[in-house]
Amino acid sequence: MRHAFGLSIPQTVEEACDPARMALLIYDMQVGIVGQLTDGDTIVAACVRLRDAARANGFRVFYTRHMSLPVPTSGVAQLRTAMQWQRVEDPGALRSSFPQGSAQYQLVPELTPSADEMVFDKITMSAFAATPLDIALRDCGIDSFAIAGIAMEVGIEPTVRHATDLAYLPIVVTDASGAGHREAAERSHASLAFAGGSLTTDAETLTGFMNRRGRPAAAIA
Repeated sequence: MRHAFGLSIPQTVEEACDPARMALLIYDMQVGIVGQLTDGDTIVAACVRLRDAARANGFRVFYTRHMSLPVPTSGVAQLRTAMQWQRVEDPGALRSSFPQGSAQYQLVPELTPSADEMVFDKITMSAFAATPLDIALRDCGIDSFAIAGIAMEVGIEPTVRHATDLAYLPIVVTDASGAGHREAAERSHASLAFAGGSLTTDAETLTGFMNRRGRPAAAIA
């Protein structure tokens, strides 16, 4: 830890891993997304391990969930993106992929939030765009978060980039962050490493830090 100008500046994952300043963000672990990955069950298990360690040691847990607007309600950018993802040229042929309340929109059962945890719905890739996440974290004094979920190359990278601009220290849990396109995910990791401002770790290392540096969840009133 470095200290300057009255500030404590974490340099490592271990230094940032403090329930007073770090939260866990589980990104888009939804039935309709997890099912698209061949290793989806592995990512679920890693996220559950992180979530359980966070709960046991007093770290706040937040989730994101992607939703699709009804097609007639969607605007130009939403329609253009949907056309690319669904590989159709006629907007009239589009369907709403993750309508609110649908089976595919739900978080996987293993990652059902507790009454003390929060899910933020979004129609963007960055978890910070047009959601209350930034307000919620800052109001708790959180300036760092570990992120895990799906997909690295689609939503986790934009979230991490956005977070660094908002002055957070994001920590990507590499083996708990799934990808639909391996090469694209590798480019995301390389790009974030080159840009700086974020850290990486694996689930075993992070849970070890949580267990050593955390406090009982009951300590959070």
